[in-house]
Amino acid sequence: MPLLHKIAGVVIVCAVVLGLALPGERGGGRDEGKAAERAGAASRTPAEARAAKAGRTPAPGGSGTASPTASATAPIAAAAPAAAAAKANELGQVPVLMYHRILKKPELSLDRSTKELYDELTRLAKGGYHPITAAEFVGGRFTVPAGGHPVVLTFDDSTPGHFGLDAQGNPKPDTAVAVIEQVARENPGFRPTATFYLNKDLFGMDDVQAAAGLKWLRQHGFEIGNHTVTHPNLAGMSEKGVRKEIGDMEDRIAKLTGAHTTTFAYPFGSVPKKEKWAEKQDGRYGFQGMFLAGWRPSTSPFDGDFDRWKIDRVRSEGKIKENDCKRYCSTAWLDYLDKHPDERYTSDGDPNTVTFPKAAEDRIAKQYRARARTY
Repeated sequence: MPLLHKIAGVVIVCAVVLGLALPGERGGGRDEGKAAERAGAASRTPAEARAAKAGRTPAPGGSGTASPTASATAPIAAAAPAAAAAKANELGQVPVLMYHRILKKPELSLDRSTKELYDELTRLAKGGYHPITAAEFVGGRFTVPAGGHPVVLTFDDSTPGHFGLDAQGNPKPDTAVAVIEQVARENPGFRPTATFYLNKDLFGMDDVQAAAGLKWLRQHGFEIGNHTVTHPNLAGMSEKGVRKEIGDMEDRIAKLTGAHTTTFAYPFGSVPKKEKWAEKQDGRYGFQGMFLAGWRPSTSPFDGDFDRWKIDRVRSEGKIKENDCKRYCSTAWLDYLDKHPDERYTSDGDPNTVTFPKAAEDRIAKQYRARARTY
């Protein structure tokens, strides 16, 4: 989809400048002060970007979360010695990486080569990162070994370079899924999973192939997400148009898989006039998390500032001049987090607890306070 990729590049740049891709108040209230704050985010250093509060809404309670009636002032229990030794910080930032076409030889600015994908995933594996799905991230229930770091791998537009099955029923060589599985084989402990956000052209497959392919992905631990039928800019569409784009795609996914999706990624990162149009339509779709096309890691799902309706992502790219990738794309952010490990999400190894340094106690979302542990 060359034209879409060209448009995507332009829209993402505009989003950075205008602050459209950065999180803000849910459901309105965008006064001039807020707009100025978001517009300035593009010129901040990574540290400044993290420090700037965006007024997000709390994360939703997931399975095992604290009761809403739990006291917000109750003392937080001490962390396990092993968690403290691992320097766990489960209020740290989480990279949610955004990929588009995967090709042997990139053609457009958003493309990544199979080698670039392999090298980046290998870097993640060697750096102690462990992939989780977008749904697991949003729900705040995932398992990462103590001392490790979660990362969410997302692939937009369901292009042929993402996935396909050969005659033997195995992932086709040089596709994203094949590369992910190769890196997992070479790096024990690196979980082979990712989230694929689908448009109508399902990896270049017909409906029979798509049904088999989507079944294979789900059976092997990959997540399927909604990305609309035709990848339009939802910001300029009517309620009817927004619901048709999302609902028709959801109908097709449900027909092919027998299941509904949990998460949604905005095409171009563009939010419609009323966010509720995209979030839910009774009897048709209802998402638990919505992903943007932003330029910084996400806040932890346990942080009181986490907004599940506007989750930041980072474009996969090296430190190139285009779109200020020297500072805001994946290589730059991974370098930054390596140099500032205290700002990165580091797991305590126990999915039933949320461990962090005592100095960060005021940041824990109230619904997770009963699971909190400090040191």
